[in-house]
Amino acid sequence: MNRFQVKKVAVLGAGVMGAQIAAHLVNVKVPVVLFDLPAKEGPKNGIVTRAIENLKKLKPAPLGVVADADLIGQANYEEHMEQLRDCDLIIEAIAERMDWKLDLYTKIAPFLAPHAIVASNTSGLSITKLSEALPESIKPHFCGIHFFNPPRYMTLVELIATPTTEPKVLDDLEAFVTSGLGKGVVRAKDTPNFIANRIGIAGMLATMKEVENFGLTYDVVDDLTGKRLGRASSGTFRTADVVGLDTMAHVVKTLQDNLSLETDPFYESFGTPPVLKALIDAGHLGQKAKAGFFKKVGRDILRYELESGEYVPAGAKADEVYGRMLKRPAAERLKLLRNAEGPQGQFLWAILRNSFHYAAVHLASIADTARDVDQAMRWGFGMKQGPFELWQEAGWLDVAQMVQEDIDAGKALSRAPLPDWVFKGPVAEAGGVHTAQGSWNPSKGVFEARRSLPVYARQHFPELLLGEAGPKFETAGTTIEENDGLRVWTLDGEVLIASIKTKMHAISPDVCEGLMAAVDLAEKEYQGLVVWSGDEPFSAGADLQAMLPAFMAVGVSAIEDAEGFMQQTMLRLRYANVPVVSAVRGLALGGGCELAVHSARRVVHMESYIGLVEVGVGLVPGAGGLTYIARRAAENAETSTGKDLLPFLTEGFTAAAMAKVGTSALESRQLGFVLHSDVIVPHKDELLFVALNEAKALFVGGYRAPHKRLFPVAGRSGKATILGSLVNMRDGGFISQHDFHIASLIAHVVTGGDVDPGTLVSEEYLMTLERQAFCSLIVHPKTQERILGMLNTGRPVRN
Repeated sequence: MNRFQVKKVAVLGAGVMGAQIAAHLVNVKVPVVLFDLPAKEGPKNGIVTRAIENLKKLKPAPLGVVADADLIGQANYEEHMEQLRDCDLIIEAIAERMDWKLDLYTKIAPFLAPHAIVASNTSGLSITKLSEALPESIKPHFCGIHFFNPPRYMTLVELIATPTTEPKVLDDLEAFVTSGLGKGVVRAKDTPNFIANRIGIAGMLATMKEVENFGLTYDVVDDLTGKRLGRASSGTFRTADVVGLDTMAHVVKTLQDNLSLETDPFYESFGTPPVLKALIDAGHLGQKAKAGFFKKVGRDILRYELESGEYVPAGAKADEVYGRMLKRPAAERLKLLRNAEGPQGQFLWAILRNSFHYAAVHLASIADTARDVDQAMRWGFGMKQGPFELWQEAGWLDVAQMVQEDIDAGKALSRAPLPDWVFKGPVAEAGGVHTAQGSWNPSKGVFEARRSLPVYARQHFPELLLGEAGPKFETAGTTIEENDGLRVWTLDGEVLIASIKTKMHAISPDVCEGLMAAVDLAEKEYQGLVVWSGDEPFSAGADLQAMLPAFMAVGVSAIEDAEGFMQQTMLRLRYANVPVVSAVRGLALGGGCELAVHSARRVVHMESYIGLVEVGVGLVPGAGGLTYIARRAAENAETSTGKDLLPFLTEGFTAAAMAKVGTSALESRQLGFVLHSDVIVPHKDELLFVALNEAKALFVGGYRAPHKRLFPVAGRSGKATILGSLVNMRDGGFISQHDFHIASLIAHVVTGGDVDPGTLVSEEYLMTLERQAFCSLIVHPKTQERILGMLNTGRPVRN
């Protein structure tokens, strides 16, 4: 693929967004220099230095590894402008002031490389107006780029062209942002707040208006408009707190300042809500000010009450009848809500109706296609479905008729009718805006296919919208073998793919049997085996529920047999004569982690969470996880002149005993679950492409399985040292007696048991110790309490 090479990026502006954009660039290994004004006192880079220090404290963490903050270059506009000459991409992220931005562009113009792309990260200013004051040399390489906050976690990036932007510039930038940064790109028209904020903020304002109309409280509304509605779990008002009420007010003001009743028939709904003004005036700006619509006092959550101006106890839930309604099929759900008698149901119908109405009226002016709107709302506002998807699923013309009836009756926020294309022509005939041919472009009057840039060839199974045509991984390729737990298939006839089918991709006996068979087959006829299950998680661990019936019927021997078979499976993967590559996305916990570490190579999505968490259910890792920790310690010690194994064992022991989980692929590498030879992939939909190519590259490079060899363990003296620390933790009240017992068993295994320091052992020997420890715990009453608690509530029990 011929792509725009971004060797270095400059981010101009060390505010909240600029600093976090720089942090994400570091996460994906892109060299970056962060600029700001020279400090008036102290070191000239003081503003940037403080911004970088603040990155280390932010939650959610903008950096995959906190120490990587030191990789962000520091610069100021007075001393370091020459550094811009080495940058291929300049992202301007200063305050939303047109005059300040234009002044900065004038200053940087003489220092830019001829090929460099300049992009303004703005949430609402006109990109075209910004470009009009640019030097002619910059105009063709200038565009808008709108990251969503926080940049590390939010998928959406909107790109906005001007009339003078060269098409190739946008194509190059889209390729880099997609593959290099792992983002979902939507191209927006240069209109106020672009696509996602235009639809999303209008929706939030409409929601606030309907809350007033129906007299609901913020906690009830958040319960109704969170996961139940297929939206972000934080709902409406908690989301506003996270975003920042001042930020929200700024975006609202952009709508107020740049639109009118002539340009937006919903304009009268854009007044700043009284509650938003009251909160901002009081300095309650949301999460960053520790108070907004909600406030945490000790362990209690309070909600703001506009009438009194005070915070009162929160926690009220929606009427469960509406929870049941929201679980019904889309068509039935919307009709039930529209006909509901209670205010909560009427409120839900009103906000859904308003979203359909607003999106349809404005589609032509803000986006090229309906796909852009739905993807923007998925990626930018955490919705499972965009407004057009839900509308289409519920029955296009039926919903359109209901919406139009409400408009005619004066129940909607505006009397603007739905566009003609809603009721007649290709959309009405197709039953919606998303079809196998593409998504509706109202300006051209056609269904338009997705952009076919070379970067998208790396996505075998891109995220599809309802109604779109495209391959589905569940049925794609050629199935070679399949059982209840695993599908073994191939896309190209060269590499096998093993996809786990169980709930949460838990590792059951069927999965193990399937993996064993897949390795046998791969060694005979294929270049390698990739373990990839299509969606998250990679695997949440061993299937405890599948083990319980055998345990109840036969006793602990059934558990020992099941654990033994899992261990054999892991060793079969490790010593396969073809490369086994685990493509990890999302959770890889317990047995999922053990599956990954026993593979020849790991290809890991950046936002993956890997760890051995068995202590949470009162167990120890039993499928080779502790054996892996001991072996890796021995391998790492080989590179040292010291003879003591314990320093190399400490990190792995702590990770298992404390159930430490790497909260990024980068952090998992620090814990030893991801190696420096493994590949970290920014974009989730490129994972399979990279894994398949990694397997082929290993095969072509003459891959041979590692030799089975004995390795030294720390022995009884190492175990005694660890136990001494555990005693202090127990006696200090940091861990319970049962935690101490479990950690002692982990120490027993990873140090090799009752043997002399330096004793050479095999993986099979340590796995036997693992099984013994695992089986001794499975019959322990306190462990059984933890298992049942996890199965019933999904939360760990501390006993």
